[in-house]
Amino acid sequence: MRHSVPSQPSTDIDVAIIGAGAAGLSAALTLGRCLRRVLVLDGGAPRNAPSPAVQGFLTRDGTKPAELLRLGREQLAPYTTVEIRAGRVTAIQQVGSYFELMLEGESGRISAVTARKVLLATGVEDELPPIDGMRDLWGRGVLHCPYCHGWEVRNQPLAVYGRAKLVTGLALLVSRWSPDVVVCVEDPAYLTANARRRLRQQKIRVRDEPVIRLEGTRSGELRHLVFESGEKLARTAVFVHAHQHQRTTLAEQVGCRLTKKGAVWVDKKLQTTIAGLYAAGDTTPGTQQALLAAAEGSAAAININETLTREECPK
Repeated sequence: MRHSVPSQPSTDIDVAIIGAGAAGLSAALTLGRCLRRVLVLDGGAPRNAPSPAVQGFLTRDGTKPAELLRLGREQLAPYTTVEIRAGRVTAIQQVGSYFELMLEGESGRISAVTARKVLLATGVEDELPPIDGMRDLWGRGVLHCPYCHGWEVRNQPLAVYGRAKLVTGLALLVSRWSPDVVVCVEDPAYLTANARRRLRQQKIRVRDEPVIRLEGTRSGELRHLVFESGEKLARTAVFVHAHQHQRTTLAEQVGCRLTKKGAVWVDKKLQTTIAGLYAAGDTTPGTQQALLAAAEGSAAAININETLTREECPK
């Protein structure tokens, strides 16, 4: 049955949420509580799937990522206007005042759904340095966020790897959790004298030699960074400032503005440059953390519901 409101186009649903991570499920919860008809499209495992736990999430500190999402889905069950469907959105088209989405199901079957508003909560993918062992240890021995993982490796021998432009700030931050931090620079010729001075003041050592591989356990624990000379540096974990790209090209396809860093630009109401198309979570600029993604999803949902209400209640 199609859903309609006075003087509004008839659409299958009110809101399509693309992405079923913390941001998407949080938005679905808020919109479900607003009695909105919502379809959540689940395109696969979230970015933090390899991580042993979600940290710093109030009431859920230490919860496994899959368990956090299971709880989120479970708590959506009472809201009968919310549907979660496995599938990948292959295209979004704006048709007048609503959107048409093309969906590819698990069987490969293509279908279409229309929605008054769309929320992008697809997240990002990390581009890890091309070093042997980096991907295998990702989420346990190779970490990206000291706020998420610093406590677990506190007071341990740590490394920070990255390009000169970014490595100093990350290393200074990581030194809050450990007095033994070594910086391994991807492009040491670009590490300025001032940066080296700042690191030295905090007793952070700098290694200019190329790292050729990481050695660790099958369970993902880091043991050594191995340099081109064959020398090994024992470390418990290495923090990296990985480059990222949008997990899907949907925002770019539909004409959304992107920031210089490739995030989807949004205004203070979390709307993109396309009217009616919103974004939340790691998709947007700013600090990336599960708790913040969930909060942003809820904020986007409130803005969407209030916009829909204004459309339904003209002056």
